[in-house]
Amino acid sequence: MTQLTDFDSILNNVPKVDVGARSANAPLSQSHDKGLDVPLIEATIGDFFDAIVDKYPEREALVSRHQNIRWTYRELQEKVNQLASAMIEMGLEIGDRIAIWSHNNAEWLLIQLATAKIGVILVNINPAYRTFELQYALNKLGCSALVLMRHFKSSDYTQMIRELCPEIYHKNYQQLDLVEIPTIERIIWIDEPDSDENFNFMQKFSDWMAEGDANDPRVAERQAQLKNTDAISVQFTSGTTGTPKGATLTHRNILNNGYFLGEGMKLTCDDRLCIPLPLYHCFGMVGGNLAILTHGGCAVYPNDGFDPLTVLQTVEEEKCTALLGVPTMFIAELDHPDFDSFDLSSLRTGIMGGSSCPIEVMRRVMDKMHMKEVTIAYGMTETSPASCQTSSQTPLEKRVSTVGMVLPGLEVKIVDTETGQVVPIGETGELLTYGYAVMKGYWGSRFKTREAIQDGWMHTGDLATMDEDGYVKIVGRSKDMVIRGGENIYPVEIENYLYRHPKIRDVQIVGVPDKKYGEVLAAWIIPKEEGCLTEEEVRQFCSEHIAHYKVPTYYRFVTEYPMTITGKIQKYKIIEQMKEELGL
Repeated sequence: MTQLTDFDSILNNVPKVDVGARSANAPLSQSHDKGLDVPLIEATIGDFFDAIVDKYPEREALVSRHQNIRWTYRELQEKVNQLASAMIEMGLEIGDRIAIWSHNNAEWLLIQLATAKIGVILVNINPAYRTFELQYALNKLGCSALVLMRHFKSSDYTQMIRELCPEIYHKNYQQLDLVEIPTIERIIWIDEPDSDENFNFMQKFSDWMAEGDANDPRVAERQAQLKNTDAISVQFTSGTTGTPKGATLTHRNILNNGYFLGEGMKLTCDDRLCIPLPLYHCFGMVGGNLAILTHGGCAVYPNDGFDPLTVLQTVEEEKCTALLGVPTMFIAELDHPDFDSFDLSSLRTGIMGGSSCPIEVMRRVMDKMHMKEVTIAYGMTETSPASCQTSSQTPLEKRVSTVGMVLPGLEVKIVDTETGQVVPIGETGELLTYGYAVMKGYWGSRFKTREAIQDGWMHTGDLATMDEDGYVKIVGRSKDMVIRGGENIYPVEIENYLYRHPKIRDVQIVGVPDKKYGEVLAAWIIPKEEGCLTEEEVRQFCSEHIAHYKVPTYYRFVTEYPMTITGKIQKYKIIEQMKEELGL
């Protein structure tokens, strides 16, 4: 394949900064920057990846333990180019959308890199989605193709497709034309190498790959047409309007964010990063895959889904130096009955994010798991995802009580929620983020984009404080979001779904404290007729059509809600009553 890019110049211009150091020019106010003049990576993901391959061709790039796969950077590049060629052969053009509905595997990474090489936008579908959510996501983006796992645990993705499109039994994968998902031209399933299963309406991933050529000159030609400001990824966030919103991210957004998160962990080509986080989530895809691949290290997938035992086994046997996770993952690993039998001394660093971390958990991670340089990161999908991170130099107390300081190339400020003015040091306000990491916008929703991004500032909806050194502490949320084990949930989305139930007149969803997940959902329901509805009916209605983490844990059937004089529902009183009843 003809090399159209000067790879040496790409890597020579990579920014090198001390992520833990405060900008000398940062004012002692609530508006804080890490140097907006920091040079950024201005290459596309495909070009930067090729430059890394050129530098580290024989180093191990990927280990997928559950698939028994080990690829060097050169081997990974060859497979990526072959898949990119197959996508072009299929007819995918720059700006077309392809969705992936899968847990972690090598194919996930191939698709992430191949789409980036040819300008196809990757749409991440949460593996916990049910048919209702899948249909919405595919149609919202007008996806041309869907790549899926055959099944995972209790989820049979093929059966869900059949339920959504019953006519698919009589279709061939080359001529779909489906009523409920009309833009989908092809469905590809990630097969096992020795699988003899066959579905007329789906193509095997291995057969799809075989349609491509690793030396196809069209891949390089397409790659040369791309700009780093092109949209390359759409990730769904729960929506305050009751439907998920598609955060649209560019090469520039996620390549730089992944790189700087890796710098925060002090990653090098010698590091091996264990990634038990789901890749559909921005944390895993960017803070995992891109953080390690931009530094020439090795990405290690312990399993397709999270399992504490396989994480511990993988760290020991693969000599992983870094580990990612949300607090509940680290707690599960630390509390595993066989924890003490594993040698984790190879670990040095990592990232804990997704929700607040108790100081005792952080101490155990640093001491028992040898992760002396572990960091805390904060952000949201709309900011690619991270805007703040602690460093190995951050004092322990601030490492667990704050989310660190703003990342290089970005600025954050804390403003009064009413006036929009910057608040004094130590006072609470809404956290806003500015700079390269702010998304392109919400797909197909200019109104919601303008509402979220004003004058380039992303309104996070999170309430925060900042101290005189620039450390940010998240103290609450101005929006109604619930964070369950690292998953962001907007109650109105669940409410709007439950309104579909024929026996429900009204419903209010709130978050209540939980020792394992941080928060879980509670539903207060006013039935259309007293005694006509049971908890099991509602739970079943939810579990059949929405993701498991959105299914409420607690249910109460009531006749009215606590209200203000003006008729507004007082959700905080519902929360207080639930906490009292449950002894939380």
